[in-house]
Amino acid sequence: MRRTLPRPAGRRWWPTTVRARATIGATAVVAAALALASFVLVGLLERNLLRNAEDDARRQAESVAGFAAVGNLGRVRPPAPGVDFFQVVSADGRVLLSSANMRGAPALATAGAVRPGTRLRTRNVSPLADGHRQRVAQVVVDTPDGLVMVYAGASLRDVDAADDTTTAALAFGLPLLVATVALVTWRVTGRALRPVEEIRAEVAAISDRDLHRRVPVPDTRDEVARLAETMNATLDRLEASGVRQRRFIADASHELRSPITVLRTQLEVALAVRDPELWPELIGGALQDVERLQRLAADLLLLARIDAAQPVPAVPLDLTVLVRDTVAARAGDRVRVRADLAPGVRVTGHELWLARIVTNLLDNAQRFADGRVDVVLRAAGGPRGRTAVLAVVDDGPGIPAGERERVFERFTRLDDARSRDEGGAGLGLAIARDLAAHHGGSVTAEPAVRGARLVVRLPSAGTP
Repeated sequence: MRRTLPRPAGRRWWPTTVRARATIGATAVVAAALALASFVLVGLLERNLLRNAEDDARRQAESVAGFAAVGNLGRVRPPAPGVDFFQVVSADGRVLLSSANMRGAPALATAGAVRPGTRLRTRNVSPLADGHRQRVAQVVVDTPDGLVMVYAGASLRDVDAADDTTTAALAFGLPLLVATVALVTWRVTGRALRPVEEIRAEVAAISDRDLHRRVPVPDTRDEVARLAETMNATLDRLEASGVRQRRFIADASHELRSPITVLRTQLEVALAVRDPELWPELIGGALQDVERLQRLAADLLLLARIDAAQPVPAVPLDLTVLVRDTVAARAGDRVRVRADLAPGVRVTGHELWLARIVTNLLDNAQRFADGRVDVVLRAAGGPRGRTAVLAVVDDGPGIPAGERERVFERFTRLDDARSRDEGGAGLGLAIARDLAAHHGGSVTAEPAVRGARLVVRLPSAGTP
């Protein structure tokens, strides 16, 4: 039973669907980016307008100060465009000159300790109080009559108006834009994930009896389409595996039924025969069938282990020694085996399984050879590294070109009657190929001048 861990308390509010998470994430990122951009935009706009006001006020104050420095205030002209007022104040606080809109107004500042120079500040000017601030430039200049202070002010109404307009537009536009982004993301994400949901629903509906069904592949050529293609490839492999399994079970049942039926018949005959002299022959035949059943059961168990991909201990081995010992143990075979083995050919693998590959190939050669079986072992180089190549050649009837792959299928016998009589179940070459593949190698049937030529290729482990 699968146990579901409880979600952390801090994440219970977080949505569980990809669509909702993508929408929230995209909306949050866009909202943060727009808020930052709006803040920067308002700041830059205000700074630019404020700089313009400062420049206008400074130029006006410096212009008036220039006339004051030479004692010629009578030639001062009215404020330039963009400047609201100017005022000239003496060191003792008397207003010496002012623009028309400041006539009669008190001095903007008293005397005090001042030094020649320019200062800028923002303030409200009472005579011009119109709800807007003023950017005031103050220039202190030395005149023939002493120090005077020249003030010039530029209204910040454009700055305030721009701030108000921009803030109002952003206050209305930002939520609308964020909502639009959320809606578009929701729709686009839903459209993109719709094929995923169709794939999920189709996979959920596929049972072990519906492995022929396939998930729909969207015509988008994106990650979802590749996911669907991969899923269909996986289903192809599962279907092929299921077909092989059912065929294997049917063939195994058939192979087991035959010796069991013969064994039962022999035992029934032995039970019915009262002559003790016939019992050894009957019991001997029964024992032969029992041995055949044992070999078949062992082969089936080995195939099951290979199919389950059970890991086996792999160690560096001297394949030359292993093949030599295997051939030497078969000195009593029907056909003498001649070995031509290169020294020091090493591989990495399971000793018993590698010996089983050699044994199965020799069994196959002995079954069909007329009078010669050759075993050749060499180390060959290739683009993927060195390879151990083991060839088992016999001088029998050989394997037709069109059957060189089919002979490695399970329970396949090209000469069914002859193979059954001699005890073959059609599993030897299939086991040899599966064991070789488990070691990263291969077994193939290759053309020969006469007879059959079976070649094993295994990755070489190099020299010790």
